[in-house]
Amino acid sequence: MRIFGLYQNFQHLTGGVLILRNKYLIILFRGKDFLSDEVADLVDDRERLLRRYQHFEETKRESDIEISEVVTDGEELEETSKTGTLLEFQELQRKFGEMEVRNLETEAEKAKLDKELKSQEHKLFILKSKIEKTATELLRLNSLRKPSERDDDIEILTDEERECLRKIGLKLKSSLVLGRRGVFDGVMEGLHQHWKHREVAKVITMQKIFSRVVYTAKSLEAESNGVLISIEKLKEGNAILMYRGRNYKRPSSKLMAQNLLTKRKALQRSVLVQRLGSLKFFAYQRERTIEDLKLSLVKLQGSASELC
Repeated sequence: MRIFGLYQNFQHLTGGVLILRNKYLIILFRGKDFLSDEVADLVDDRERLLRRYQHFEETKRESDIEISEVVTDGEELEETSKTGTLLEFQELQRKFGEMEVRNLETEAEKAKLDKELKSQEHKLFILKSKIEKTATELLRLNSLRKPSERDDDIEILTDEERECLRKIGLKLKSSLVLGRRGVFDGVMEGLHQHWKHREVAKVITMQKIFSRVVYTAKSLEAESNGVLISIEKLKEGNAILMYRGRNYKRPSSKLMAQNLLTKRKALQRSVLVQRLGSLKFFAYQRERTIEDLKLSLVKLQGSASELC
């Protein structure tokens, strides 16, 4: 019984909850609402100060009421004044508390939109600087590439000849495949190597847009001085059929496609073109996001002015 009374004394003195007790240990939980001595003293001092102020206000109000009764010869007033009392403060809190909460939420949302707007504008600035840098590098590579102009004095073929050459080209098993590099010096060497053994060469390109396929065919025709027979849609892609001409002479390797880019620079140009398109797309998305944020900010400011 003494030991059990000791446990109860510990629990009573500390204000905790008994968790475990045995022959050697006593475990007490301090509780979720535990406060240290310093914090508890500060809370008690604050409550005493508030009660003192409230008592002072109530005493002052009662004395004012007694003075007013003396002035009015003891006649009671229909309604006493609540100015400067705790009751008036509580009524004002009930009246304007909800409005203050709405204003705080509006200000928080406005600060969030401002932060997001600045972040999006910074990202757009970085994208524009990257676009400018990529465009400058692409312009430098394009200056090294000098495409040939199409010769007006090309060989004229009849419709029967074109149809015959088209059938021959479609039956060819060997072909030249164009990749992402486009038309460069290696492509022209491969085309002339095909023309070394046969009159018609079949060039297959994987481009999806037909206008780009036509542009590639015109470039091949201008650079090789051959004749474009037709552009055919195949399962592998688009086939460009090129005829070497009746008076074909293979150019020397030194003079062949000196005005075109090398394989390495053509790959760099392809990467830069793809990167420039992606950067412009992302910059457009950032601009749309910035416009939406500005519109939301204007609407929020309008609603805040209505609340005020």
